[in-house]
Amino acid sequence: MGVRDGNTSDSTETPVAIEECLALGLDGVRGIVADSKAYCQRTLGLCLEKGVGLITLVPHTCAVRQELEAWGQQHGALPLLLEKPGRMRQEPPRRWYGQSVIRSVAVEYVDGRQDVAEIRFLVVHSSQLAHQAAEAYAAAQAKEAKRVAEHVQRVAARWFACVADAEAAIAEYTGRGQGRRGRKPQPWRYHALRYRVEAVTQRQKRTQRVRPSKTGS
Repeated sequence: MGVRDGNTSDSTETPVAIEECLALGLDGVRGIVADSKAYCQRTLGLCLEKGVGLITLVPHTCAVRQELEAWGQQHGALPLLLEKPGRMRQEPPRRWYGQSVIRSVAVEYVDGRQDVAEIRFLVVHSSQLAHQAAEAYAAAQAKEAKRVAEHVQRVAARWFACVADAEAAIAEYTGRGQGRRGRKPQPWRYHALRYRVEAVTQRQKRTQRVRPSKTGS
């Protein structure tokens, strides 16, 4: 299908690539395998309209994936789809469990018309990937916990002249500020932090150890 423009989003470029591929008139074109960037309403509508099969990974942000993940966790006894021996003798066999389900999702056709169509999804649970995901999740939590501890120390060490300045800093910490260099503030992923303002009075030290005059100067 040629070299695509790297500056264009995959969700926008993939339907264009499919249309150009179909315009070639090749009889053997029956489907396409793509990553999660190809999953969008326009791509689904185009594949349904042109009769092209699409195998892709549904992104984590899609509501249908979140719903199917919750559904799969409730159905622990999924059928065994594939089993392979471990890469080494001491490794347990790798197993993939899954079940095919149909869900109604929003699609967009070539003419811009939006509709709801039934799409087949395959809910798959991999024992190997689940172990890797658990290790990665634990490592990410530990790494962020270290960053949180450093952040708490920096916040506790900051002093402000008034309540307004402290509340402005809290707004920046919680992601309600403008961010830096045009980037949106990113809240913590695995931890929830809460802030509060405390009033502290600090006595000023005199430069000279003498008795203060009656005039206060």
